[in-house]
This record gives sequence, C-alpha cells and structure tokens, in this order.
Amino acid sequence: MNTNFEKEKPTSTEKGKNILIIVLIILVIISGIKLYSDSVDRNKKTEEILLLSEENNEINQRLDSITYQLDLRIQEIEKLGGDVSSLEEIRDQLIIERNLDKKRSAEEIASLNTKINSYTAVLQEKDQEIVRLREINQQLYAENEDLKSSQAEIEETVVQLNLKKEELEEKVNIAARLKAENVVIAAVNSRGREREDGFRNRQLERLKITFNIADNKVAEKGPRDIFVQIIAPNNQPIFDIARGSGTFLIDGREEFYTVQQDIMFDNTKQVLTYFYEKGSKYVAGTYQVRIYADNYQIGNGSFEVK
Repeated sequence: MNTNFEKEKPTSTEKGKNILIIVLIILVIISGIKLYSDSVDRNKKTEEILLLSEENNEINQRLDSITYQLDLRIQEIEKLGGDVSSLEEIRDQLIIERNLDKKRSAEEIASLNTKINSYTAVLQEKDQEIVRLREINQQLYAENEDLKSSQAEIEETVVQLNLKKEELEEKVNIAARLKAENVVIAAVNSRGREREDGFRNRQLERLKITFNIADNKVAEKGPRDIFVQIIAPNNQPIFDIARGSGTFLIDGREEFYTVQQDIMFDNTKQVLTYFYEKGSKYVAGTYQVRIYADNYQIGNGSFEVK
C-alpha cells in the first residue's frame, strides 16, 4: 500500500504545476491583450488629434477665404453706393473667430462650417446685388449725361440753398447751447467757512461749485440734466456711487460724473450750487471741473490742492 501511495503523489504534484503554468499563461495573454488594447486606444487618440488639428487648419483657411471674398464684395458695393453694413457685421464676426486661434472641438468645427456655408449663399446674393447696382449706376450715368445745362444750374442752386440751410441750422444749434458762467469753486471746512484760493486738505471737508446758466433766448425751455465732472491730476474722474456719482453719455461714450442736478431751464440765469464730500484726502495738484448738459460741455473751472 505504501508503494502505491508514493507512486500517486508525484502525479498530483505534476498536476499542480500544470495548473500554475496554465494560470501564468492566461495572465500573460490577458496582459498582452491589455497592452495591445491600450496601444490601439493611444494610436486612435493620436489619429483623432491629428485629424482634428488638420480640420482646425482647414477651417482657418476657409475663414481666411470667406473673409477675403467678403472684403471684395464690400469694396465693390461701397464703390457702387450700396449698403454694406450686413456684410461688415459678418466679416467682423469671422475676424473675431479667426483671431481666437484656439483648438476647436469637432462640434465647433461642424457648427462653423455650417455658418460658412450659409455665408457662401450670402455672397451669391450680393453678387446679384452688384449686378443690379451696376445697371442702376449705368442708367443714372446715362440720364445724367442727358441733363440740360438749365437742369444742372437748378440742381446747383438747390445744393447751395441746402448748404446755406444747413449752415443756418448749425448756427442756430450752436446758439441754442447752454453756457455755464461765473463758475466759482470753494473749499468748505468743517465749520462751514469757505475758501476760493489754493486749498489744503484740512480746508476741504466739502467742495462747493457754484455757477449760473447764461441768458439764452434761443435755447428751448424745459428739463435739463446738468452734470459736473471733477478730474484729478492723473486725468481720471473722481466719483463715488455711494455719494451720488454715476455715468452719463458724452459724444457717444460713457463717462463718470461726480455730481448731478435735474433742473427746469427757464432762461432766468438760474444759479446752481453743487456740494461734493469726497470722504478721503485729495492728492496735491491741479483739478479740472467740467460742466456738461445736452451731450456737450457748457463750462469749466479749476482748483489747486497744496
């Protein structure tokens, strides 16, 4: 019996080794598959990146091309006297997109391609408009050639009358502008005493600005917003929203005002007084005071802080 047992024992050990080998082989195969799969994924991602980079280059070239085509149409339509505002808006949008110089996603590229395709249709419409404008210009040129000298003289007379009318309207508009006169700037200390010469910070508890609206019989009576802007030595406006400052429009741009009043202009040389408490020390230097109404400057003054 002992002899048989000893013969069976090596057989069992051999089986264990075989199983271990098989397990190792399986692990090696799995690792190989994993490495291969990772390699395929990396290659795929690399290919996608390269493809996306090519597509970005292509879309940039399309943007450059469509922008160039738009410029050609804009120049031609302007020369023919047509409206180019819509084309300029499209061109500006394309320039902004081109200057972004970013790596766009596939979805962004697809969306941009769709826009460019739609702009191509716009170019075709503008080409037809150019043809029409050329025909109109040719017709107008032919008609102008047929005008008699008397008609030309009449037109010249009308032009001169219109110019004189515009000049007169401009003079009336200038004459109707309000004017701030007798501008007085004073420093008011904590005791209420005023000083009108060079100021020191201890005298500047509050700044007082007084002026009157000059007589103007041409100006239309009615409500007016009168803004006062104090400009510091660094050429920046002094303002504090918490103390009544805000913004207003002047020549189409937004500016900060320091103080403001609403008045009912009645041409009685109204006297206006503004107080401004800065809440902090003034930097030494010369300050400018600018007064605005109806989108233009109506007066000014200055003061110095020592």
